[in-house]
Amino acid sequence: MNSVVRHLKQNQPRFVRELADFVRFPSVSAQAKHNRDTAACAKWVAKLCRAIGLEARVCKTDFHPIVVAKTPRKKNSKKPHFMVYGHYDVQPPEPFDLWKTPPFAPRIAGRRMFGRGASDNKGQILAHLKAVEAYLKTGTELPCDLTFVIEGEEEVGSESLAGFLKKNRAELKCDAVVVSDTGLPAKNLPALTSSLRGIAAFELTIHGPSRDLHSGVFGGSLNNPAMALCQLLAQLRDRNGRITVPGFYADVRELSPRERRLMKRLPFNAASYKKFLGVPELFGERGYSADEQRGVRPTLEINGLTSGYQGEGSKTIIPAWARAKVTCRLVPNQDPKKVVAAVAKHLRQLAPPSVRVEIEHGHGAEPYWMESDGAPAQAALRALKKAFGHEPVLLHEGGSIPIVNLFKKHLGADSLLMGLALPDDNSHSPNEKFDLDVFAKGQLMSAYLWQELGGK
Repeated sequence: MNSVVRHLKQNQPRFVRELADFVRFPSVSAQAKHNRDTAACAKWVAKLCRAIGLEARVCKTDFHPIVVAKTPRKKNSKKPHFMVYGHYDVQPPEPFDLWKTPPFAPRIAGRRMFGRGASDNKGQILAHLKAVEAYLKTGTELPCDLTFVIEGEEEVGSESLAGFLKKNRAELKCDAVVVSDTGLPAKNLPALTSSLRGIAAFELTIHGPSRDLHSGVFGGSLNNPAMALCQLLAQLRDRNGRITVPGFYADVRELSPRERRLMKRLPFNAASYKKFLGVPELFGERGYSADEQRGVRPTLEINGLTSGYQGEGSKTIIPAWARAKVTCRLVPNQDPKKVVAAVAKHLRQLAPPSVRVEIEHGHGAEPYWMESDGAPAQAALRALKKAFGHEPVLLHEGGSIPIVNLFKKHLGADSLLMGLALPDDNSHSPNEKFDLDVFAKGQLMSAYLWQELGGK
C-alpha cells in the first residue's frame, strides 16, 4: 500500500488538471442541445479508463451512453467483485447570471475547484478511478475485481440503466456497489450514508378560460387559474410544517430512539445553518430537528410556478392556465405511486368547479435503507477512518439516488454510499465547487476500501 499512497500524493497536480478537463464538458443530459457534448464526455471517460489500465467500452443506449470499465482479472477469478457507480452527466447550469465565472470553464480558488459537475459527480467518480490507477501503475495487486459503471442519465432519472443492468446481470453481478454521490458533513467528518429519501414528481396544471382574457373586461366573472393554483397549493401544508394530504404519513418508517440519538451526534449550529441558507428563520415539521427534517422526514415541495405574462412591463390578462412542478421526498416504506395518487386525489377534491385540474405524473424512486452493522458497511467505515484520520459518522441523506434500488433489484447488491460532497458544494446551484483536499482524501478512501473489502 505504501507505493499506492505515494503514487496518489505525487500525482495530485495531474489529477486536478484531469478533473478540470472533465468539468469542461457541458454534459447536460436534460438538454438536447448538449447531446453531442454528453457523447463526447462518455468517450473521454472511456479513454481515461484505458490510460489507467482498465478494459473500457462505451455502451450505446436509446439515450445517453454508459461507460463500463474493468480491472484486469484472471479467468474464473475467485476474488470478491465490487461495482463502482458514477455518472458523467450534470445538472443544467442556469441561471447563468448567478455564476461568478462560466460554469464549464473550471476555476481554482485556493483548494477549491468551481464548475458545473465538479462535485456532482465528476470529482467523486474520478477519485475512485485515480485510486485504481495507483494500484495498476505501481504493480500493486488489487484484492478485489472491480467494474466501473459510469452513466450519463442520472440527472434525468437513469431511464436506460434498469434495462442495461437487466441485460448485463451476469457480467455485473457483484458483492456490493460503491457509490460516491452523496456528502459528508465536514472535512473532518467522513460519512457513510445508510439511508436515502425517495422521490415522486408530478406537474399540476390548472386550466381556466380557453385563452388569455382582458382582466378589465372579464375580470371578476371567472376564476383566475393562477389564483386558484396558489389557493390549492397553500392547502397542502399547515402552519406546523405537516403535509395535509390524507394518508401521506401512513407508511412512514419512524426512527427508533437509538437512531434519533445517533443523529444528534452530528454537529449542527442553527445560526450558521440559517446564515448558509440565507433565510431569516428556519422552518420545518414541528417536533423534529433540522437534520431529521431534511433527512428522514417526507416533504412536499413546489419546484416551480408558471402562469401568465412574465416579460418586461405589464400585460393585464387573466391567464388561461397556471402550472406548478412538485416533488415529494419520501422516506423508507413510502411508495412513490401511492403517494402521488393520494396527493392527486386530494387536489381534485379541493379544486373548485370553476377550473379544470390536470396532473401529469413524473419520475419516481423508492427510498433506500441499509443496515450499518454488516461486514461491507463496517469495512467502509474503517476505510473512511484511515483516509480522513477521523471517526466516521452515519448519515441519513435527504436526496434521492434512484439507482441504488435498481442495484438491489437487478443485481441483489446493497450499496455503500461514501459521499465526498461538502454541504456548501452547491451541487445543483450556481457556483458549484469541489474541495481538492477532499478529492485527495477520497482517493485514499477508495484505495483503503479495496483492502478492507478484500480482507487484506
